[in-house]
Amino acid sequence: MRSTWDTVSVRLYLLDGDTEGGATSSLFYGPMAEALQIAAQQSDEVQDGLYIATDNDVIAYLDLIEE
Repeated sequence: MRSTWDTVSVRLYLLDGDTEGGATSSLFYGPMAEALQIAAQQSDEVQDGLYIATDNDVIAYLDLIEE
């Protein structure tokens, strides 16, 4: 089951698919609500590569906001 409440601790990161094997860059560790605010401020190009990881799941940012 997805942990998607506002206060769950998450890691917001960027997966760079252009790098061989894919490189990740962490943008934020903290509450889901704040991670979503930070993600929303990114360009469309960056948003395409954003992922949010909880203690039991990983989901693409764009998939999460479409749910």
